[in-house]
Amino acid sequence: MGNKNKCFSPNCDNQAETEFCPECLANGGFKPRKVNPQIENSFKYHAPKEGQSEKYKAINEKAKELAYLIDDLCPNSREKSLAITHLQETKMWANASIACN
Repeated sequence: MGNKNKCFSPNCDNQAETEFCPECLANGGFKPRKVNPQIENSFKYHAPKEGQSEKYKAINEKAKELAYLIDDLCPNSREKSLAITHLQETKMWANASIACN
């Protein structure tokens, strides 16, 4: 067998005869990391659970009501656009709170 080369995966100090060590090959070419439960929860699909759809709908309706109020009362401007954008972000984060927790 030839010289053993270091695995080409970032931060891997295993020795490998091929491009990646077996541990990194099994993990798609990356050294397995310590699992962070918060990251795992944030980046997985959360299927709707019973009662969540009603919560999403209530938040969405109130956000839409406020969006129309802003649209009616505020002059067209960068600030109005930002207000609508931040309202969309607020709705998204509120819904994510329901989905992830």
